[in-house]
Amino acid sequence: MIRNRDFIIIGLQALDSRIGSNCINIAQEISKHNRVLYVNYPLDRLTVIREKNDPLIQKRLRINKGLEPDLVQVSENMWNLYPKTILESISQIPFNGLFDFLNKINGKRFSRQIKKAIDKLGFKNFFLFNDSDMFRGFYLKELLKPEQYVYYTRDNLIAVDFWKKQGIRIEAALMKKSDLVVANSTYLADHARQFNPHSYYVGQGCDVSLFDKSLIQKLPDDIASIPKPIIGYIGALFSLRLDIDVLLHIARERPDWQIVLVGPEDEAFKSSALHNEKNVWFLGSKKMEELPDYLMAFDVALNPQKLNEVTIGNYPRKIDEYLAMGKPTVATRTIAMNVFEDHTYLAENKEQYIDLIQRALLENSSEKESERELFARSHTWTNNVAEIYNKMIVVLQKP
Repeated sequence: MIRNRDFIIIGLQALDSRIGSNCINIAQEISKHNRVLYVNYPLDRLTVIREKNDPLIQKRLRINKGLEPDLVQVSENMWNLYPKTILESISQIPFNGLFDFLNKINGKRFSRQIKKAIDKLGFKNFFLFNDSDMFRGFYLKELLKPEQYVYYTRDNLIAVDFWKKQGIRIEAALMKKSDLVVANSTYLADHARQFNPHSYYVGQGCDVSLFDKSLIQKLPDDIASIPKPIIGYIGALFSLRLDIDVLLHIARERPDWQIVLVGPEDEAFKSSALHNEKNVWFLGSKKMEELPDYLMAFDVALNPQKLNEVTIGNYPRKIDEYLAMGKPTVATRTIAMNVFEDHTYLAENKEQYIDLIQRALLENSSEKESERELFARSHTWTNNVAEIYNKMIVVLQKP
């Protein structure tokens, strides 16, 4: 446990982001016993041009003009900084020298805003925690001089086109000079260890309080009428991450099973042959608070991930949600899924999906459901942050 210290936290999501973020959850947990300055990412020129009508961007522009406060206290121990600066848009610059020159200018602009907040709050001997912001955070160790610089990797970003051009080089260099690298998957920890021996897997937090069978009062009408057994998936239906061929194979091999897909579709899913199968049901996007009601109706939950550079290292938070409600779960075997091996069925090809779903249906019991629930509920943000603290202390104590 680390108590009564000061933390600066930066990341890829602002505190007012419309989507959830590990970084926000971690910051909130740290702030229970420490002072935290959560720094939103600064605006860049292209974002201002492209998204000028977005209410969140308009708010940032008002703050930059001094019309709204840039430093806001959000809880007893936590403050949120909106940096009053605009950075150059450099991520797609192919020339290393030019990128580095402009990135250092960006780093100085960014650090000046953070320093003003540090002075105002009286932060001393602080820790800097960087959630995957490899470009904007690259020079902050030198410019802010934290007692310890911690880089947190939770997605294999360098496999994504946006990050590839400069990210492969920059992230490796940032990991190398960080005091500590922590990761939410064993795959990412192993990758980081190539550049920094102080790289550790620290697990993943997940708030599964919504996913509680005792809270379910009734099934939604659009799933209650679907015949059993229901083999279901909840989440974004994006072809980059999900294997359409696996879903088609299951639907065609077992027409007596109902394949229920809950979530928004990308164009590949919208145009796929899945829409021609009578036993495949697309129920569309649902509100977060509705998802447990749909999951309750599943007999088996699925996560048919594609195996590629983007997915191989990702921690699948949906597995915790499935297991928190005791659902038998069949997923594609990845390195990150090894953490769940004792509580899920892991398939290495589409043929195995059929056999494992059949096993999951036959072997399910109240005892197995309880074991799954207990395991999922151990993945709390408190436990996750405790692991981060442990690794920070280990590195601090090294000579």
